[in-house]
Amino acid sequence: MVEVKGSNITCALGLTTAQAYNAVSRGQCGITPHSGSELGVTDDYMASVVDTSLIPVYGTVPMTRLEQMAIHSITDAAKSCDVDLASSRTLFILSSTKGNIELLDGQKSPIDATRVYMPETARFIAEYFGNSNEPIVVSNACISGLSAIILAKRLIDNRQYDNVVVTGVDTVSKFTVSGFQSFKALSSGRCKPFDATRDGLNLGEAAATIILSKADGTIPGAWYIEAGAMHNDANHISGPSRVGEGSYRCLRAVTKDIDINDIAVINTHGTATLYNDEMESIALDRAGLASVKVNAYKGYLGHTLGAAGVLECILSMQGIDNGIVLKTLGYESTGVSRALNIVTENTATDRRMFVKMLSGFGGSNAAVRLRKEGRK
Repeated sequence: MVEVKGSNITCALGLTTAQAYNAVSRGQCGITPHSGSELGVTDDYMASVVDTSLIPVYGTVPMTRLEQMAIHSITDAAKSCDVDLASSRTLFILSSTKGNIELLDGQKSPIDATRVYMPETARFIAEYFGNSNEPIVVSNACISGLSAIILAKRLIDNRQYDNVVVTGVDTVSKFTVSGFQSFKALSSGRCKPFDATRDGLNLGEAAATIILSKADGTIPGAWYIEAGAMHNDANHISGPSRVGEGSYRCLRAVTKDIDINDIAVINTHGTATLYNDEMESIALDRAGLASVKVNAYKGYLGHTLGAAGVLECILSMQGIDNGIVLKTLGYESTGVSRALNIVTENTATDRRMFVKMLSGFGGSNAAVRLRKEGRK
């Protein structure tokens, strides 16, 4: 079994899991308007951005904002557990879609230019904590965070490592904003997952860390990664399958051996684009899960790319720890073809299991199932 030992969320709504969760549970939104001139892009945009001036300075070697956020996230997550980060039995996995891509902008910087390569970024972060193992980079579009968690579970289950530190991190940059603008995928207002008036996504930046360890037994109040699945339906370079084939197969894989009435919530990708939300509604319906409570978190922090899978798992765990399913901020009326049980207000629950699903460019899809053992 694989247990969640520690966690952190570093985002626009806070620098700890507790701060971020408390803000989300109050319905607070971290998405704000930004001028395109800030990044050198044509149009203004909406995004959630971390105030890195509030993050402590770590070490004396110059760091990028992404590295600063990741190191802070790992440092804070480690405070709540006794895992030796420097141990040869501990592995670091970095989940990111773009890494330090701003180092390609050509501006003078004290940062070692080789850290534009994600393996070098991952190595820099792991070495900061005294870990000499070769870290792994997972960069698989929007499912990177869940892919990293699934990989960590497999490595621990196979006894290759006792502990794995999974950190998802991405920043808002000229590259990402201009890229999504070229797709006409960004909303001019705050995004509205699954809503009839949704017109696109917002970007966000965050670092989120889950520290996973092998578990010999069941500990009341502990969270366990029970199942995970990835599937690539190779549908399109950027568009999802019309029938949600890959998502459907992932959902079936992680729910086929359980009673769906035990699921507190399915946390969707919920990007608020026309195609993603429609595809997810079809996949959920095909998998026989349309009656299960569904929510999405993009209305709070936007699409945090490589951090999304890790961050959104942590928020779901925190909600269930507090006996609630968090509402879908921005949703008012249904805008998808299948009738889903979308959570519109924070709702009490005594169930201890949830499913997290993601989909991404290139037809990539992933889902995981997590369970809380009893009650403290």
